[in-house]
Amino acid sequence: MTREGSNDGLLHREITSSILESFFQVHYELGFGFLESIYAKAMEHVLIESGHHVRRESPIDVFFRGERSGHFRADLIVESAVLVEIKCAEQLDPNAQAQVLNYLRATNIEVALLLHFGPKARFKRFVFANHRKLLPR
Repeated sequence: MTREGSNDGLLHREITSSILESFFQVHYELGFGFLESIYAKAMEHVLIESGHHVRRESPIDVFFRGERSGHFRADLIVESAVLVEIKCAEQLDPNAQAQVLNYLRATNIEVALLLHFGPKARFKRFVFANHRKLLPR
């Protein structure tokens, strides 16, 4: 996978920058206190307006030893390159980070953003290179 523009070397920097800009717009306009589904729909709307291809509630299978063990639904996948997980509780659950890393492990996607629509807008960026993943996809 190639790295996008800029000297900082961040994988998919242009996409993640656009997602974060959208995140801060949505948080500013809606504030704190809505359900995750409201924020996800608003994010989808703003990202599509910005010209991005977005999949919402996209099912992703998880395999163990060649057998499908289950699946999860990613809140958003932008440009088939960045997975977005949305949380909106007052405090961010520490398990949210493990959840996002597991999502990355189960896919060929290498970059994820955890967006916290809490009282204060916060985010965390994750990178999990495909060559380091143990789970077959």
